Amino acid sequence: MAKRTIRRGLMSAHRTLRAKPTVAAVYLVLRALVIAVMIAQFFNGNFENVFLCGLTLVLFLLPTIFERRLRIDLPDTLEIIIMLFIFAAEILGEISAYYTTFQGWDTMLHTLNGFLCAAIGFSLVDMFNRNDRFSLSLSPIFMAIVAFCFSMTIGVLWEFFECGMDQLLLLDMQKDAVIHEISSVMLDPAGGNTPTAIRGITDVIVVAGGQEISLGLGGYLDVGLLDTMKDLFVNFVGAVVFSIVGYFYVKSRGRGKFASRFIPQVLGNRSAPEHETAGKE
Repeated sequence: MAKRTIRRGLMSAHRTLRAKPTVAAVYLVLRALVIAVMIAQFFNGNFENVFLCGLTLVLFLLPTIFERRLRIDLPDTLEIIIMLFIFAAEILGEISAYYTTFQGWDTMLHTLNGFLCAAIGFSLVDMFNRNDRFSLSLSPIFMAIVAFCFSMTIGVLWEFFECGMDQLLLLDMQKDAVIHEISSVMLDPAGGNTPTAIRGITDVIVVAGGQEISLGLGGYLDVGLLDTMKDLFVNFVGAVVFSIVGYFYVKSRGRGKFASRFIPQVLGNRSAPEHETAGKE
């Protein structure tokens, strides 16, 4: 029964894709690239990456499956960006090591994640606002605030996940950084609560198994804190940008062409005027 349900879902997703030529073309190209990488990783014996490629293929179909299940229409731009985001994060970022090769790769993806999550959060509120079954009518400013909070919540939950994986599996998802000064109350000679700073750090020596090992990093190793704060900040930037765009989209009664590329439409409400139930400030 479960296999039959999955098969039906995949067949339904492929039928939906065929109705969108541009999205289907991008999907086929990305799928071919992922399959090629999967074959290469299999012959190299990297079976963890083979699993990651398989997961990526499933993730590619999720937007289309959600379209069918929730009876919504995802704009082509949003759907294509989601697929490119998945490919950039899983195949390029993890398998091709773009996270370490290109310094701004992770920053770019987290910024885009904040933007997309704000768009999704905005869309959810927008659908509730326009659905007669829900007694909800938020003003444009409150819709923007909810979208912003939704995006930041997703960003925080993802950082929780990264921290959990680092602690449990030692994956280093929260990338470390080399810094040259620290300040901590733990270094207070009097054992009090006064922050004591150490500047000009050029090396750190750790003791492991009774042996002193020089890390040779040219500074002190920060284990993920700065990376986490940077990720949350760029997520914040992306969320703010779309929240502002969404606010003016609602204020103009849905006439904004840019925002409409990222906001799904309920199929049953397509004929209704855009945001006729949106509240006033």
